[in-house]
Amino acid sequence: MNRITEQESKYKDIDKMSVSEILKNINNEDKLVPLAVENALPQIEKLATAVAERMKNGGRLFYIGAGTSGRLGIVDASECPPTFGVPFDMVVGIIAGGDTAIRKAVEFAEDDEEQAWKDLQEYELNENDSLVGLAASGTTPYVIGGLNMARKHGILTGCIICNHGGPVVAAADYPVEVVVGPEFLTGSTRMKSGTAQKLVLNMLSTTVMIKLGRVKGNRMVDMQLTNHKLVDRGTHMVMTELNISQEEASALLNKYGSVRKAVEAKH
Repeated sequence: MNRITEQESKYKDIDKMSVSEILKNINNEDKLVPLAVENALPQIEKLATAVAERMKNGGRLFYIGAGTSGRLGIVDASECPPTFGVPFDMVVGIIAGGDTAIRKAVEFAEDDEEQAWKDLQEYELNENDSLVGLAASGTTPYVIGGLNMARKHGILTGCIICNHGGPVVAAADYPVEVVVGPEFLTGSTRMKSGTAQKLVLNMLSTTVMIKLGRVKGNRMVDMQLTNHKLVDRGTHMVMTELNISQEEASALLNKYGSVRKAVEAKH
């Protein structure tokens, strides 16, 4: 495979650049990311469609990854319950090295090809579940091993990588390859590659949740009302949907606990 993520930066002597030059050049590279994501839209569509179909049958979505990729999966998974009101075990992010690795790198954790499947055993995966491997390089042993074992057990597999081909792609039923090119800082895949993976994760989880009926119109009607800002947002949603006063909307929201239930109670 052609490991574009490891290729030499096209910028020389970046340690001698001014702050302005550094920022401008990083920004120029970042502009390439949405274009690379656009090229991968057909692949993302196939993955999102397949995952949504499994989840309509009661399945769950799991992410596995190491380093930045693993952390991004955890971020996306952790944001689904407050945004869409789904159970906390419906979208799950798992990182090589365990929770310690969220904040601090765990040496060689990504090199264990058997550990991901061991980590997944806690969740008793079944054939309605989906597993998406996150690996900028497309060669992470932790991700490869997890996907291969999942596939053997009839679990849908996908991946989000930033190279063409490779062993992670070979282990995925629905690969997504977002090739953003060499990083500004050679090999630092937390930069463009990480941004690309974050964009695709946003697209994947949001699309799936819409298809699961967790959005009405363009609103997060199942969001958890966990702070004053969200309560205020929910109140305005109810006001708009029912064409009622703020006081009435607030009372309904307090009574029913969610925008969806408050609106449905009055329809």
